[in-house]
Amino acid sequence: MSGYVILVDFLLKPGCKSEFRRAIDANARSTCQTEPGCRHFDVVEPRDEPDRVILYEIYDDRAAFEEHLKTPHLAAFEAASSHLVTKKNVIAADLVCEGSKI
Repeated sequence: MSGYVILVDFLLKPGCKSEFRRAIDANARSTCQTEPGCRHFDVVEPRDEPDRVILYEIYDDRAAFEEHLKTPHLAAFEAASSHLVTKKNVIAADLVCEGSKI
């Protein structure tokens, strides 16, 4: 199984999680519904870290992710959330083993 994985770790300004979540949840739903190259898009909240959100995204390949970067819903998310973020770390990786229940 191959795939292109993106992990995005956001550190938010205190008290901004609700507003950020509205924006990222809309982006995640739009990505999954309109981008055939996106296989998975999870929004994760670490326990005991109220100002942190992590994204876990799987695309068919890098080209599918590059298309994602051009979408209106990503642009809308960036516009709505950039002022809420104090730090953003992006990690690109290769999916080498996908665990799943059979």
